[in-house]
Amino acid sequence: MTDIPPLADGHEISTDPQRIDAERVHRWLSTDAYWAIGRAREKQDRAIEGSLNFGVYETVSGEQVAYARVITDRVTFAWLCDVYVDPSVRGKGIGTALVGAVREHLRPYGLKRMLLATHDAHGVYEKLGFAPLQKPDQWMALYF
Repeated sequence: MTDIPPLADGHEISTDPQRIDAERVHRWLSTDAYWAIGRAREKQDRAIEGSLNFGVYETVSGEQVAYARVITDRVTFAWLCDVYVDPSVRGKGIGTALVGAVREHLRPYGLKRMLLATHDAHGVYEKLGFAPLQKPDQWMALYF
């Protein structure tokens, strides 16, 4: 479990799975995140258990204000998903700091690539080095 140095604005980022407020994360995602609307709590809990989780917390109260998770083999590939910032703290750079912390946490693994999918936050991710697929014609998906 890694605690990442505190942010200048009174927040801290941690990968400690014990700190994740699973009920809050489920509520955020299942009711307000277009990609996870209606996701069952059981599925969300299993997703948390099977992932590398990042939480952003208020330094004083410890309240969780943002979340992201990564699915990775820690060798060649990572998938960044479920990035969510509570509406009460949006616009303060917390999402950018969170994704930057994810990137830096994964950097020592020497991954070949980290992917994500977004409908509306391209600018946030571009600031951190993400770019459209270079050869999208080489990628395929299996949808269930």
